[in-house]
Amino acid sequence: MIAHADELRGLCYTIDALSDSGKHAWRLQEDGSWRSCRYGEPLKQGDKRITDVDEAEQWAGQRLKKTSDGQLKPAGQPGKFDFWVRGIFAHAVPHRFHAPSLPQKDDLIRVVASLTPGIPWLVYLDADGRFRALDSRSEPIIGNLDIAVRGEIASSPEYVGPDAACNEQNMSQLYAQFLGGWLEHLNTGRMGVFVPDPEKTKDAESYIEALNAWHPRS
Repeated sequence: MIAHADELRGLCYTIDALSDSGKHAWRLQEDGSWRSCRYGEPLKQGDKRITDVDEAEQWAGQRLKKTSDGQLKPAGQPGKFDFWVRGIFAHAVPHRFHAPSLPQKDDLIRVVASLTPGIPWLVYLDADGRFRALDSRSEPIIGNLDIAVRGEIASSPEYVGPDAACNEQNMSQLYAQFLGGWLEHLNTGRMGVFVPDPEKTKDAESYIEALNAWHPRS
């Protein structure tokens, strides 16, 4: 691993561009150029390393186009439906220097219990593995680098609020789903990972074992 001051923070971002087919990827360099890479690959000398989340979010979702010399340059923020067309888009990819803490079930229950039913809440794990919630009416979801793993937006008292938090079976299922999403996030470097569907979710203990064995790629 490259020794660098941002190791003290434990996390930095690279800007990786991905073609619409997913077959080609590039990484932004300190000098502003782009090198070919494997999406989410470990850091290399010369990669631009960003620790300021606001700066990384300015790149996330940016549409890019190739220049005549094979480099990339920004083509402006995408329109509302640009993600449905072909093109190259930039993504902020997290790189960790140590294993993060394991998300805690008690924190999930506490967050769910604190939410008022009737509001479209998004419960999510932030980049530090802490459970959070945002009001989707007023806070952005797309391109939000605070969101590492996301659940579904919910407002029913069956899913948010004190009554939902008291449903042990549902909380255990949701916790296992978030652990599955957290493992995917760590393994792929993707942000905004959706939790797996219940029928595709393993038991929490299996995820905990895998997460405890996880370590950053060198």
